[in-house]
Amino acid sequence: MVFGEAELFERAAHLFTAGEPVACAAHDLYAWAVARQVSRPTPVDFPVRKLYRPAVLLDPVQARHVRELARMGAQVRITPSEISETLIFGERAAILAGDRSSGERSYSVVTRPDVVRGVTSLFDAAWRSATDLAVFEARFAEVRPLAPRILDMLASGCKDETAAKTLGLGLRTYRRRVAELMAVLGAESRFQAGVRARDFGLV
Repeated sequence: MVFGEAELFERAAHLFTAGEPVACAAHDLYAWAVARQVSRPTPVDFPVRKLYRPAVLLDPVQARHVRELARMGAQVRITPSEISETLIFGERAAILAGDRSSGERSYSVVTRPDVVRGVTSLFDAAWRSATDLAVFEARFAEVRPLAPRILDMLASGCKDETAAKTLGLGLRTYRRRVAELMAVLGAESRFQAGVRARDFGLV
């Protein structure tokens, strides 16, 4: 167990330069500052899998970086499901991010083969159910510019007719955009969409 990014970097930076397969699950690009210190969107000659939640695509800077990662050879997928922020280095080690309840974030660095295999199995399950970046972006292209305003309308509780008029959309178009946004967020109701939007830091 280590505490804070500085200690994690000191203990784990060498893992990023080992040239073995890397798998990363994160809510966004800011989740793993230690990775940002030793990793840039450069061509890769070993398997790299990156799993993110949809909020990463609503920030233009993060979205551009994620696309560049994919262009350089990393496999990138998006999932609206809950994920545990994790880094896996081949079969050698895994890092599990804890919470920030004590001020500094804690990290569990594990090297036991059976534990690393278990963590990898959980990552693989999340990976299989996720959507390729290009496919996800194609679905999200039309709703992305309106997403923050739609979320505001949903949070205000106003009627669809009022929201559509405020946004300059037809009623059917507005409802279709709401449905698309709910799909992107993996929400089954408008209330759940609002909850997930807060979880993702969108509102």
